[in-house]
Amino acid sequence: MYNLTEAEWSVLDVLWSGGRFSLGEVVEALRPVTAWSRNTVHTYLTRMEAKELVSIDRTTEPHGYAAAVSREDCARKERNTLLNRVYGGAVGDLITAFLKESSITPQERKRLRKLLDDMEV
Repeated sequence: MYNLTEAEWSVLDVLWSGGRFSLGEVVEALRPVTAWSRNTVHTYLTRMEAKELVSIDRTTEPHGYAAAVSREDCARKERNTLLNRVYGGAVGDLITAFLKESSITPQERKRLRKLLDDMEV
């Protein structure tokens, strides 16, 4: 599959926000975050197309750019990488670490309890 860089996440965040974008629209959306030039954004988009992360519609002018992967697929891959690399695949250790280091709302606590209860056999 794919391991996304921070830059690739930034580009995909823009593309996940809507349908097809022109190069100029992607550049403008990224400007507050990256201040990349038009050429830099174009380079990222074409490289990401080669990695099958972005689709480019070259039949239109201007060309249309869209995400070729879903946010959920990318997030799943990142979670699995973190789980296996840092916690040796131990889900309980990962969850425990997050809960110790973060605060959760009463609503999140309730959802987590329900999820755990629903998982019991």
